[in-house]
Amino acid sequence: MSGELLQFGLLCFVSIFTMVNPLPVVPIYLSMTAGIPAAQARRVAFRSTLTALVVMIFFALTGQFIFRFFNISLDAMRIVGGVLFFGIGYEMLQGRPTRTKHDEESDAEYAEDISITPLGTPMLSGPGTITSVILLMNESDSLAERGVLFGAMLAVALLTYAILVGGQGLLTRLGTSGHKVITRIMGLIVMVIAVEFFFAGLRGLAKGFVQGTG
Repeated sequence: MSGELLQFGLLCFVSIFTMVNPLPVVPIYLSMTAGIPAAQARRVAFRSTLTALVVMIFFALTGQFIFRFFNISLDAMRIVGGVLFFGIGYEMLQGRPTRTKHDEESDAEYAEDISITPLGTPMLSGPGTITSVILLMNESDSLAERGVLFGAMLAVALLTYAILVGGQGLLTRLGTSGHKVITRIMGLIVMVIAVEFFFAGLRGLAKGFVQGTG
């Protein structure tokens, strides 16, 4: 692998991992899987990272076309993500599990539901991740660089899975009281992130509106 290709691969990995940012997702994942067996929780982690990987590959290949065709704005996605994050953060701040499944829904059905959304998307593969892969795809000038980009996506997905599963071990060491304290603290942080997402999207939409009417 040439130096330029290696440098591009490092850029792809760092950019995508920074946008996926699995560490803040760990408390949410732990809170949402607290009431299901460990095997099901690991399945949630696997399906969440697989969903994120599929979303990244999908938008890398078709992102620009889809956004133009449906006239979708990333700022609108930020607003929706902000609202979703705020609700989850509020539940965590109250010390309540974010799990809201109906009694008749099995653990397997619940695990499948949350692994796709909200964990897989928009938490792991949100607007920032989608933007990154689209931009990196545009910057890849050769087949080799595109292969490196997809390799970076896979590496980030594998590392994210390891981080989520490793979070279960951390939960065991913290105990019930420690988990509640961490959940409340992270709930506050998630709510702050949600507000930032919401107003960033709102500012973007307002700016576009002003420019469009100017």
